[in-house]
Amino acid sequence: MSVASTPAQSPAATSTDPETLGWMRGFPPAPDRLITFHDGSFRNFPELRWAWSNIRQLVPTMNVWRGAGPASSLPREDHDIGAIASTTMDGRPMTFAKMLEETYADGIAVLHRGRLIYERYFGALKPHKPHIGMSVTKSFTGVLAGILVVEGKIDPQAPVTDYVPELKRSGFGDARVHEVMDMTTGLAYTEIYTDKNSDVWGLRRANGMAPIPPDYDGPTNIFDFLIAQAKQGEHGKAFAYKTVNTDVLAWICRRASNMTLSELLSERIWQPMGAEEDAYYHVDRIGTESGGGGLSTTLRDLARFGETMRNHGRFNGRQIVASQVVEDIAGGGDPEKFKPAGYTTLPGASYRNQWWVTHNEHGAYMARGVYGQGIYVDPKAEMVIARYASHPVAGNAANDPVTLPAYMALAKSLMAGG
Repeated sequence: MSVASTPAQSPAATSTDPETLGWMRGFPPAPDRLITFHDGSFRNFPELRWAWSNIRQLVPTMNVWRGAGPASSLPREDHDIGAIASTTMDGRPMTFAKMLEETYADGIAVLHRGRLIYERYFGALKPHKPHIGMSVTKSFTGVLAGILVVEGKIDPQAPVTDYVPELKRSGFGDARVHEVMDMTTGLAYTEIYTDKNSDVWGLRRANGMAPIPPDYDGPTNIFDFLIAQAKQGEHGKAFAYKTVNTDVLAWICRRASNMTLSELLSERIWQPMGAEEDAYYHVDRIGTESGGGGLSTTLRDLARFGETMRNHGRFNGRQIVASQVVEDIAGGGDPEKFKPAGYTTLPGASYRNQWWVTHNEHGAYMARGVYGQGIYVDPKAEMVIARYASHPVAGNAANDPVTLPAYMALAKSLMAGG
């Protein structure tokens, strides 16, 4: 993975604004303004700039209830941080506001010491609208698994098949739960977003996020897809980013709790956190949530979850996530196991229970999703950044060179009293 900024050929964020372009406007929308699931147009750029804020109009979903209680407080203390300067990884001068434009941000919320100091929305996103988190979803699944570990319902050292015996003949048949949590399984599965022959496209067809071609004879639900995964190499040796691990972990969570993922997230996090709005998961053709990439939330609720993590699991006047779950994640995994994956924008990083841990000078750790979704927790600066985006490039190698230096510059400015 090379360090690269937005490709020169990509049109600017302003010229691809879905509101300006009028996608899906009118009754009915004009034929050249339609975005649909069945023809795959929702994944095209710039159509995806509308789609990621409107998943519920495209595919079936399952609600995550916020509960009947009041929304938790997010006290405001506005700061104009748009002019804070940074230097990109390829040496270009940047400001925080320009970073948002250059990386196709749909929304950003910055918390400092629990106060909302900066909140901006662009394109199709609004404060009350959920936006898909893509693989930020994985970090929610990891925390739910961590909660179940503390409750004694999941043993990280146990074989995966103790919970899901159906996986006995699959590549997960001799894997242990902690290897799934940290993505150190040895699997033949590939995750190359630009290659339509990569296994990730089979996963998308199975989990309901890609149409099924007429001649397709592969799995059409998540469970069947997971059972079909083959082993390649040894478990426990090296990190390799493969979404099927998270979907197996979600299966384990369902079995251990006897709840759907939506019920589990609602009961353990969304209700006690005082979420402002319901969230939702997209589901496969038999109603199973995508635990690896299917959660849509509002931006503020994403920020609330990040603040819960920063506060060692405590938020809204209560301990929501056991502190040892958060501290285990923040401490990180083994950087030596991470290194072979070749993430040049994340030198010295590691992966722990579905979170990316920088091991930088501030001990920052992240939830990350394709097209620029993220939660960035900086414990030293007491800062949380929640961000949704619709970048034309899926992989975060296009975002990191611009966003990560901007986040560090902001953290240092806040620490200095800026």
